[in-house]
Amino acid sequence: MKQRTVLAWFTLGHLAIDWPIAALWLAVPAAGLAMDLSPSEVGFLFTLFSIGGALTYVPAGFLADHVSNRGRLLVATFWWVAIGYSLAAMAPGFWSLAISLAVAGMGNAAWHPIATGVLTRDNKERRAHALGIHAIGGSIAEVLAPLSIGFLLTYVDWRCALAISVAPTVLLGICFLWIARAVPLAEAKPVSRQNLTDLLSAWCDANGLRIACTICLYNMALIAVLSMIPLYLGSAHDLGSETIGIIFAAFLIFGAVAQPWVGRLSDKAGRRPVLVIGNAIAGLAIAALIFDPGFGQMIALMAIGIAAMDSIRAATLATAVDHTENGESTTLGLAFVLMDGIGAIGAVLAGIAAGISWQHMFGLAALFSFGAAALSTTLSEVHQRA
Repeated sequence: MKQRTVLAWFTLGHLAIDWPIAALWLAVPAAGLAMDLSPSEVGFLFTLFSIGGALTYVPAGFLADHVSNRGRLLVATFWWVAIGYSLAAMAPGFWSLAISLAVAGMGNAAWHPIATGVLTRDNKERRAHALGIHAIGGSIAEVLAPLSIGFLLTYVDWRCALAISVAPTVLLGICFLWIARAVPLAEAKPVSRQNLTDLLSAWCDANGLRIACTICLYNMALIAVLSMIPLYLGSAHDLGSETIGIIFAAFLIFGAVAQPWVGRLSDKAGRRPVLVIGNAIAGLAIAALIFDPGFGQMIALMAIGIAAMDSIRAATLATAVDHTENGESTTLGLAFVLMDGIGAIGAVLAGIAAGISWQHMFGLAALFSFGAAALSTTLSEVHQRA
C-alpha cells in the first residue's frame, strides 16, 4: 500500500478515535441532567476522563517504540475506545460512568503517540507535513461530532446518543484490521535503562528544556483562548449558542486546513522560523483584542489568532521529535502530556483573568504566545531539510 494511502487512513482513524471525545462536550452535561448530577460532579467526570488520558500517553508511546507490529496496537485502540464508551452508555450510576469514561479516555490517548510515532518514523523528511494531515481528522471530529450529537439529543436520550457516537470508531476499527497490515514493521527494541537515560538526557539538556517550555506556553495560549471565547461571545456580545457554535467551528477549520501546508513549510525552511512567526502572529492578533475592536474586526482577529496557533501544532510536535531523533512515540507521548496536562493550566489562569476583565484575559493569552515566540528564537535547528 502506498505511503500516501496509509496517511489518508491514519487521518480517518484519527477522526474516528476523536469523534466520541468531541461528542462528550454535549453528552456529559446531558447525562448530568438525566442523572441529577451537580455541576461539580459533571466537571469531575471531565477531570477523570482527562486524567485517564494523561496517564496513558507515555506508556503507550513507550510500548510502540519497543514492539515491531505497531499496526496491532492501533487496532487495539479502536476496540478499547468502543468498549469503554459502550460501557459508559450503560453505566447505572455516577462512579460507573466516571470509571468507564476514564477507561475510554485511556484508549483515546493511546492512539495519538502510537499513530504519530509511526508517521514521524516513516516520514523522516516530512514529519510536520504528515502530522498536519493526520491532525485534520481530529479537527473535523471536533467540529462535526458536537453538531451531530446535538441533533441526536433532540430525539434520543444521552445513552443512545453516546452509543451511536461510537459507530465511526467501530467502523474504522474493522477497516484497520486490514490497514494494520500495511503499517511497516519496526525493529523491536529491547527495553533498557540506557534508552530511558538517553531520552531523559535529551529532554533535560538546555535545548530540550526550551522546547518543553515552548510547548507548554504555546498550548497554554491556545487552550486559554479556546476555553474562554465561547463564554466571551455569549456574555459580552449576547450571541446565541447556535451562532457561537458556527463561529467556533469556523475558527477551528481554518487552523486545521493550514496545518499540512505550514507543516510542509517547516519541513523545508526549518522549525524555528515557523514557530517564531506563528506564535508572534497569534500574540499580536490576541493582543489587539484588548482594545475592544468592532465586531467584524474582533471576529477576524480571533480567526487569525486561533488559525496561527492551530496551524503550527504539527511543527511544534515535529520539533520535539527532531530533537530526540530516537523513541519517536515516547517523545510524542511526553509532548502530549505537556500539551494536554501542563498546557491545560492555561484555561484555569484565563478564567481567573477573565474574572477581572476580558482585557486581562486577552492580555494573558497574548503573553503566553509572545513567550512561546521568544523561546522559539532560542531553539537549536536540528531538522535536516529534504
